[in-house]
Amino acid sequence: MKYFLTALLSLFCITATAEITLPSIIGDNMVLQQKTNVAIWGKADPGEKISVEGSWKGSQAASTVADKDGNWMVKIKTPPAGGAFKMTIWGNNTIELKNVMSGEVWFSGGQSNMDMPLLGYGKDQPVAGGTEEIAAANYPNIRLFNVLDPALGPNLKEPQFTCTGEWQQCSPETVGMFSAVAYVFGKEIHKYTNVPVGLIHSCIGGTYLETWMKPEVVENDPEFKKIISGFDEQKNNWLEKNPEFKDKPNAELPFQFQDFERTGRLYNGMIAPLIPFTIKGAIWYQGESNDGRGHQYQRLFPAMITSWREEWNQGDFPFYFVQLANFIEQKPTEEVKYEKPAAPKHHGWAELRNAQLMTLSVTNTGMAVTIDIGESNNIHPENKIDVGKRLSLWALAKEYGKKVPYSGPLYKSMVVEGNKIRISFNHVDGGLIAKGGKLEGFAIAAEDEKFAWADAVIDGNTVVVSNAGIKEPFAVRYAWEVYPLYNLYNGAGLPASPFRTDDWKLTSEGKSF
Repeated sequence: MKYFLTALLSLFCITATAEITLPSIIGDNMVLQQKTNVAIWGKADPGEKISVEGSWKGSQAASTVADKDGNWMVKIKTPPAGGAFKMTIWGNNTIELKNVMSGEVWFSGGQSNMDMPLLGYGKDQPVAGGTEEIAAANYPNIRLFNVLDPALGPNLKEPQFTCTGEWQQCSPETVGMFSAVAYVFGKEIHKYTNVPVGLIHSCIGGTYLETWMKPEVVENDPEFKKIISGFDEQKNNWLEKNPEFKDKPNAELPFQFQDFERTGRLYNGMIAPLIPFTIKGAIWYQGESNDGRGHQYQRLFPAMITSWREEWNQGDFPFYFVQLANFIEQKPTEEVKYEKPAAPKHHGWAELRNAQLMTLSVTNTGMAVTIDIGESNNIHPENKIDVGKRLSLWALAKEYGKKVPYSGPLYKSMVVEGNKIRISFNHVDGGLIAKGGKLEGFAIAAEDEKFAWADAVIDGNTVVVSNAGIKEPFAVRYAWEVYPLYNLYNGAGLPASPFRTDDWKLTSEGKSF
């Protein structure tokens, strides 16, 4: 009887043992960041010994013991770019991952303009050039991981262990519904480096920046915390006016009031499950939903970048982002016309673009300017290929040593010269150029803060700005509208960023939501 009970107990222990589980980001077909120590993690029984080993030459098994909650993580050294390899993970059970590559891994995130796939958002309406890109996408060493939208799932109040998604080899059959911007970015890197490239994509259209941030970052900052109360106040006000929605499911509420738009929810569901998967860097395209809060965005965006870097614990990895494109909302039936207004107009998008420009002060960041490839009456412009290419220029130049201009002219400094102001720029590669002839889009003001259109001329690598009616000029702004006048480029064909030389109060100051 004693031996029977012992055997029965042993059998119970074996059958009750939990198997090793992995987050979805660790799986077949994945790309590991080459020549570094990458994180591999998962869940198992508390106290269970876990070992991980790759099949590449020189790989050594790394072992650890799952903690009291069953969590475990090891670091393993990856080889130079190549593959395919296998990775074996064993404890009480064994998992073998196949077709694993070593190469370059990039994360892409944001809202709809980053999310927009090569096939586009409309039926049979791919992005410009998308049909050709899809047909030519025979790149088995580019791997795609698309984080699926968790908005209809549980309220993501806590960081999630895993997300819905899987690694796929890039082909005409798999690339169509992947981010057009991220794909082109990754393809350009793959073509130049000739190494495997892994692209991790996590986006949802129409989302606020703060939903992608770790909740504590917002909650512990007195100014950012106002975002939370602002969200609740606007949602409650709307429900009071529309009481029939009070007991409706979350998915039936207006998009901007759904639960995933609360601070941190998308971080918990679509970023946390990816950390600490080792990456080379990140690209980002977002900001439309934070329109009207440009002044707040000046702190909010750098705070997100900093917090992500802290969570990934990989130092100041490169973070490249897209400045908002030109856009003007019109009725679909209206003919698109643009007439220069009598005086400069200002818009919240200009302030948001300025916040993005200021974010270049954060270490190891870069910005693709797109004020020349947007569309009137289309917040989702079809030219995504040039966006991806402009982002890739930053990575190719900064991370991969390609000798290539990577930015359009960026405001550097100004000096008043009598009744004129001389503007100097960085990134004047090949000289300054006014496309189409006379420079447009410059406005000038005296200390009264009243801007008027300016005469602007290129003088070497500077622009001299004046207005006959302003004898004592004080400040200059360029392309400071939602759909601005613009035509300043450098010799590499990259457009200048909108900018301002003043620090006058913005219309968005004091707005938290």
